[in-house]
Amino acid sequence: MAERVQQPPAKRLCCRPGYSATCRQGQRAAGAPCGGSAATQGGSSKAHSPESLLDIAARRVAEKWPFQRVEERFERIPEPVQRRIVYWSFPRSEREICMYSSFNTGGEELGGGGESGDETRLPFRRGIALLESGCVDNVLQVGFHLSGTVRESATSSEPELLCNVSVSFDRCKITAVTCSCANKDIFYCAHVVALSLYRVRKPEQVKLRLPISETLFQMNRDQLQKFVQYLITVHHTEVLPTAQKLADEILSQNSEINQVHGAPDPTAGASVDDENCWHLDEEQVQEQVKLFLSQGGYHGSGKQLNLLFSKVREMLKMRDSNGARMLTLITEQFMGDPRLALWRQQGTTMTDKYRQLWDELGALWMCIVLNPHYKPEQKGFWLRQLRRWNSVDVCPLEDGNHGSELTNLTNALPQGPPGNPDSLTRPHRTVFTRAIEACDLHWQDSHLQHIITEDHYTTNYCYHDNLDSSLFDARGWPLWHEHVPTACARVDALRSHGYPKEALRLAIAIVNTLRRQQQKQLEFFRTHKKELLHKGITSVTNLEGWVGHPLDPIGTLFSTLMETGRGSEEGATALLDFSGSLGSGRRTEHPVFPVQRFLEEGESFVSLAVETALIGLGQQRVMPDGLYAQEKVCRNEEQLLARLQEVDLDDTLVKIFRKQAVFLLEAGPYSGLGELLYRESVPMHTFAKYLFTSLLPHDAELAYKIALRAMRLPVLESTAPSGDARKLETVLESIQKNIHSASHIFKLAQDAFKIATLMDSLPDITLLKVSLELGLQVMRMTLSTLNWRRREMVRWLVTCATEAGVFALDSIMQSWFTLFTPTEATSVVATTVMSNSTIVRLHLDCHQQENLANSARTLALQCAMKDPQNCALSALTLCEKDHIAFETAYQIVLDAAATGMNYTQLFTIARYMEHRGYPMRAYKLATLAMTHLNLSYNQDTHPAINDVLWACALSHSLGKNELASVIPLVVKSVKCATVLSDILRRCTLTTPGMVALHSRRNSGKLMPLDKAPLRQLLDATIGAYINTTHSRLTHISPRHYSEFIEFLSKARETFLMAHDGHIQFTQFIDNLKQIYKGKKKLMMLVRERFG
Repeated sequence: MAERVQQPPAKRLCCRPGYSATCRQGQRAAGAPCGGSAATQGGSSKAHSPESLLDIAARRVAEKWPFQRVEERFERIPEPVQRRIVYWSFPRSEREICMYSSFNTGGEELGGGGESGDETRLPFRRGIALLESGCVDNVLQVGFHLSGTVRESATSSEPELLCNVSVSFDRCKITAVTCSCANKDIFYCAHVVALSLYRVRKPEQVKLRLPISETLFQMNRDQLQKFVQYLITVHHTEVLPTAQKLADEILSQNSEINQVHGAPDPTAGASVDDENCWHLDEEQVQEQVKLFLSQGGYHGSGKQLNLLFSKVREMLKMRDSNGARMLTLITEQFMGDPRLALWRQQGTTMTDKYRQLWDELGALWMCIVLNPHYKPEQKGFWLRQLRRWNSVDVCPLEDGNHGSELTNLTNALPQGPPGNPDSLTRPHRTVFTRAIEACDLHWQDSHLQHIITEDHYTTNYCYHDNLDSSLFDARGWPLWHEHVPTACARVDALRSHGYPKEALRLAIAIVNTLRRQQQKQLEFFRTHKKELLHKGITSVTNLEGWVGHPLDPIGTLFSTLMETGRGSEEGATALLDFSGSLGSGRRTEHPVFPVQRFLEEGESFVSLAVETALIGLGQQRVMPDGLYAQEKVCRNEEQLLARLQEVDLDDTLVKIFRKQAVFLLEAGPYSGLGELLYRESVPMHTFAKYLFTSLLPHDAELAYKIALRAMRLPVLESTAPSGDARKLETVLESIQKNIHSASHIFKLAQDAFKIATLMDSLPDITLLKVSLELGLQVMRMTLSTLNWRRREMVRWLVTCATEAGVFALDSIMQSWFTLFTPTEATSVVATTVMSNSTIVRLHLDCHQQENLANSARTLALQCAMKDPQNCALSALTLCEKDHIAFETAYQIVLDAAATGMNYTQLFTIARYMEHRGYPMRAYKLATLAMTHLNLSYNQDTHPAINDVLWACALSHSLGKNELASVIPLVVKSVKCATVLSDILRRCTLTTPGMVALHSRRNSGKLMPLDKAPLRQLLDATIGAYINTTHSRLTHISPRHYSEFIEFLSKARETFLMAHDGHIQFTQFIDNLKQIYKGKKKLMMLVRERFG
């Protein structure tokens, strides 16, 4: 027998007092199909037969009424009526089932067949495959409960799986699911999908029974007893303990079960108090979000969270109450992320990807609270929980890092005299602040209602006098005056909640309002131009920009218009008809947009979208505080420009570009490219470049006006220089004067260099010089500041100078101290100049090569004088072929050795000297390095040990005198016993000077240990062992005893090298036993090893 899965508890108690068990006997044939006769089946072959009044009424009741209300309303319900209500209560659309069983949207999933790739692994696709493969069996509907088995065939890695599946439903929604497959996920498993789709597609093949309580009401006492006993017999191992417990409680007069009238029935449908919503596994949602957050953006967790946000939007579009419910669960997990408190404590900022997830969270809550058909109690509940989250001290701020504030959502920005943005600071605004403020907004305004519901709402529509002129423009088209981001948030909310036509109507009204406002701003500036130009400008007219705004108003308008425009142009993608049931998902065959009457002649939704984007991008607005907010402005601008570049420019769009370009040039403080510019405004260079490239093929003069205005050089605009060289010179002057970002100038320099050195033509010398001048400016700007691209900039400048010729290379070397650090000048500039590839590239003769090399060597020596620590070795390397320069570099090293260089640098140069064949110079530098070194007794892994051993080996190879000179330095600098003993053993293996660097052989005797200089080294080594032993014993632990005994063994080897070493070591051990007699276990080990 297949494994049984515990069913969810019954939702309500069922009891039918006075019910006659005989009134319905004989009316139900055993095994009657779910739909009754074929004539009444939704899937009947008689598709054109008129639907019965019973089915029409039962379907409407099944959609809207909980079954308990039906029972309470009518004392007696005929069985055929009950059967039709139960029949129609199961969902009839596959769209919602798809939504709850995959990340993909319903429209993409309703195909039926599986596809290759990842889609075939989606539960919805797998469920369809199981259904079409005939894997669903034993399907039975008892009241509002559907059950069946789903068999999944065996694979190479998995055995055959038989799953027991059950589904509870109410008012055309699945309210609970269980499956024995035990898969843990947010969405329905493939087996639940297969069973549900079986019921949707083959209702006539499903056996239907009324709720089990109805069947029990028809039984007499004997039948009930037989029913219970058979049930217990079949499932005695599972239900017997529960059955006995219930029997004991029923037989007890005072038991709680006897205090309740009726008994629960899991098949009887919902009670009046039950919330009617689709089943959502809240625990799994919380666990999955917590898991994704714990992964910190790795393993695609950010993508998974964005898919969850998309699922919330999908639910909102389907007007599913689980959208807000799911977002609440997600938000709770975000607020509980332990990293928030950690980042706050450490004063660090969250990553950009994580920050963007919080932005999306806030935007979704804006959509939810702006639901045009919310219930007041719903909005009150949302407001309370938003305020609770908002009050948590770790709640992320809207601008990422700072608390400088913008205006309240419900207040439009001032359009009068500009104010000072510094005076508009308010308490910190979190990601939920805008949603909290949006709770004060409503949809009851009559003008707003007319805009979103009427396609023919104009001045002619209104018959009363004294009409407010601000409600309509000169053409009679409606306008909507509201804080622009807030108005666009309404559009986003309408789209998100499945009202695309209403969103389109409001979007057009907003855009027409922006165009009218733009015209008024132009007229105002033209009227007061002299006065404003005389006063200058000290503030910005727009305190918060529309591009980069948390609510993304321009992006919302652009998306709304482009989606509609592309759909109407292609003639295939139409708006969903949401006037009827969402479950049908029907689409209009031939889309018609009456709202097109609000477009000018020749205008389209696409052209309106493009104009909206240009208006937003050209707006002069203040640069927000905080690095994240500023990066968001740039990112949003790049996204908008990328979407604009996907649109092919036709004649209509070119006219719009011309119109907006003229406005940008003439609109003064309202335009980012106007004559009056606030110094803290958002830069317009990226947008100006897009306008320039778009207009250049169609109106070159206007394109150049835009480009020159973006450079902000009035002299350049007022004069018309003749000749490309003159223009380039003027442009270069403009860049150097007005652009203060090294990164931007470097990018311009790189672009100019690429154009100047095209592969299929000779280099453009003029443009190449401009590129070099820009590069030199970048070097000077970044010389004393940190820039992560500095090394790339230095290498590029040398490449550019190489292309420009020998004079350019010599020039940058002559003035290196104004352009490079000493390290950069030697390691990159001089090294590149003296490389063979540079000589070949420049086609230099011997004389030119020598001059260039002299300049490089001079540079290297100057750098070595200024920074010997980092440049001395490079200078020596570069001066190898010039004896005088090499000697000069060596003398610089000797002069700096006393104070300016450490032992590591000196040892490195000493090894270089040995490698070049100068052993005595290497020895000299090694002895200088030894004077800076100090190795304590416990530094037996110090990185300088190899250098010390090398220095001793070098001295030993040079002869007895050199070794005698270096040993006192070793004794003074090295206190580590193991290092000293290693040096001692190496010195006793061969005769000093026996193997010299030049293969000289010197016959001689080994140096005696009882005479200088080895006697001094031996005594120092023994002393080091004694001192180290006492130091170790001061804080030794039992786990280090064996290691200590081995250390004493090594010490004994050194002691025995002396003529009286045995006696010294014995005395040493005796002293240890006496001094450390308290360490009994250790001393016992010492006695065992050493007596």
